[in-house]
Amino acid sequence: FQEVESGKKNDRPQIAAAIAACRSRRATLVIAKLDRLARNVAFVSNLMEAGIEFVACDNPHASRLTIHILAAVAEHEREMISARTKAALQAAKARGVRLGNPRLRAGDGASVHQATQLRIAKAAQHARDVLPAILAAQKAGCLNHSQVAEALTARGIRTPAGGDVWHPVQVARILKRTSTP
Repeated sequence: FQEVESGKKNDRPQIAAAIAACRSRRATLVIAKLDRLARNVAFVSNLMEAGIEFVACDNPHASRLTIHILAAVAEHEREMISARTKAALQAAKARGVRLGNPRLRAGDGASVHQATQLRIAKAAQHARDVLPAILAAQKAGCLNHSQVAEALTARGIRTPAGGDVWHPVQVARILKRTSTP
């Protein structure tokens, strides 16, 4: 499992899936850093109370007490980061800096439309570029989107967002975009 959401967020589908898998298999959850698991003492405490074993690679021999302390420090750090970010944005706004994506500011519908059209054109071009590799994978025996995704990943072909790992839904979207079954 690979979570891309911040440890600050509560809605993180990958960590939820990993915890569910560990619970059903009675496995130990291995995480790179405790603060990547959660920047919330209550979340870590509830995880421990639920009997989910986990190990943080940055502190593999940590006791329950140490984990609670480190979780409290991570939560405090989250609050400090948030406060600094808000203060910096407020200071920038006071200096007259216009915040946000200039193409998406209210009242500039033409720019939003242009940005949308550009994004759609780029996606269509990427789909056309990748389609031959998808068709080759299907011809080589890949029977479903999962197998095609694995083949594209193995060949090192970049995803639409520039990533390294393909997912079946990305293959399906490209086939839909190019009207290919």
